[in-house]
Amino acid sequence: MRYELYYWPGIQGRGEFVRLALEEAGADYVDVARLAGPGRGIAAMERLLENTGTSRPPFAPPFLKAGRVVIAQTANILLYLGPRLGLVPRGEASRLWAYQLQLTISDFVAEIHDVHHPISGSLYYRQQKREARRRAGYFTRERFPKFLGYFERVLDAHSKGGKYMLGSHFSYVDLSIFQLIAGLRYSFPKTMKKYEDEFPGLLALHDLVAARPNVAAYLASERRLPFSEHDVFRHYPELEGR
Repeated sequence: MRYELYYWPGIQGRGEFVRLALEEAGADYVDVARLAGPGRGIAAMERLLENTGTSRPPFAPPFLKAGRVVIAQTANILLYLGPRLGLVPRGEASRLWAYQLQLTISDFVAEIHDVHHPISGSLYYRQQKREARRRAGYFTRERFPKFLGYFERVLDAHSKGGKYMLGSHFSYVDLSIFQLIAGLRYSFPKTMKKYEDEFPGLLALHDLVAARPNVAAYLASERRLPFSEHDVFRHYPELEGR
């Protein structure tokens, strides 16, 4: 199976959670929107959106094409890929638990995005800076430690059975936690420094994932796009310390 990933070509975004799973598994895939040439890139993504019909069209990227199947939504894509790439246990209960954790990560990522775009995603950050500062204060005081505290408790509950979010089985959830921690360190370095002693397990997990051979090779390659102020994770100094 050669997978086709469709996502915006210049940012990590939500597509990065899927990329990490494909890279870790050494899967055969192509990042379609990043291909150069006539009819490729964004044009190829738009063409697929137009040709999926009206019964099961994806709303927006990321989406994955696997043969004739098109799957949208990050958590849903990982639910599909997990058992096929060996990134989730075989049992149904474990697969649903991994999916539940991934959905919670998706909730957190949405809140992170809404810190710098609290009014509308169609407005520029500069058009909602005052509201973003107010949102950031609430986020860093309350939502930030609440979400990370939950994931730390989950990891601690499995510590006797292993070092990963699902215990002894490495999964796509661990890859997503890595991306979450990396993104938060970029977006909110002061806040991460303030809370780092409260989440030692998550920080250790980040380092474990970063050291995995396939992940390390990916992070060192040109395929790994840098964080930027055009992405989900953005660093605006004025949104910290309030």
